[in-house]
Amino acid sequence: MAPLDSSLIEPVLAERIARKKKELESLKPFDKASLKRLEESFNVEMTYNSNAIEGNSLSLKETKLVVEDGLTIGGKTMREHLEATNHMKAIEFVKSLVGKKKIEEDDVLGLHALILDRIDPHNAGFYRKCGVRISGTDYSPPSFHQVPMLMREVYFQLNRKTGAPIGASAALHMLFVNIHPFVDGNGRTARLLLNLYLMRSGYPPVIFLRAERKKYIRTIIDAQSGENPAPFSNFVAKAVERSLDIYLDSLGKEQQEYLSLEAAAKHSKYGAEYLGLLARKGTIGAVKFGRNWKITLEALKDYEDSQGTKQ
Repeated sequence: MAPLDSSLIEPVLAERIARKKKELESLKPFDKASLKRLEESFNVEMTYNSNAIEGNSLSLKETKLVVEDGLTIGGKTMREHLEATNHMKAIEFVKSLVGKKKIEEDDVLGLHALILDRIDPHNAGFYRKCGVRISGTDYSPPSFHQVPMLMREVYFQLNRKTGAPIGASAALHMLFVNIHPFVDGNGRTARLLLNLYLMRSGYPPVIFLRAERKKYIRTIIDAQSGENPAPFSNFVAKAVERSLDIYLDSLGKEQQEYLSLEAAAKHSKYGAEYLGLLARKGTIGAVKFGRNWKITLEALKDYEDSQGTKQ
């Protein structure tokens, strides 16, 4: 697998992220009540999307009812309910690790144990003792005999503080999924470890959307093959920008108005279709909510100004 680093991230995207992170830091200390509401909402959204990527059929609303109100949803399996409640506990555990001086093997095994708690007690918190195949890809994970040794590099990378955090978090995710250390729960664990790395580097947590599941998997496969590692780094970077936008909107002094690309096109010389293309490339500061791209007039103006266009 080719290395993933910050140089793979589109320069214009990297510049926007740096500016927005600096802007978010300038808002500290955050209003505690606003931050609490934001984190509660984010945790539910993260739980829903991460589980949905793995095939859980609970909707976002149903996930919220399960984890916040303790309700049982008719027609859904016990496993799906446990995946939701377990993931929420795993998020809280990750947050408890953010300020820890050194992340150790027991921390990652403990995280995995929470994810599979009461679902697969024989494998929860234990490396796999068998070979595995990953459906939909030609990639073959290493022998289970090699897993403990290979995981040493994961723990080393988790504690590294050199290099650009976004590229490093993407590389950490890829390293983990390539080893595929567990029988089940690898994807959820990988995404939470990526978030742990980002949060320890001062970034808000990120969410990989269910609506972008195919793109997420495709960029992982491309990176595993070594053919094109850049898309996964940029996929992570776009998720980081989305989180920064949401945090800025929720914690800033003035909430921003997000327009659909069709509505934004009425204020621009660019059509909605072209704005969508720019959004998918990360060239313009649009944010994806579910399946729909949205943008503020400020972000639209920033792009137009960068192109020498004055509206």
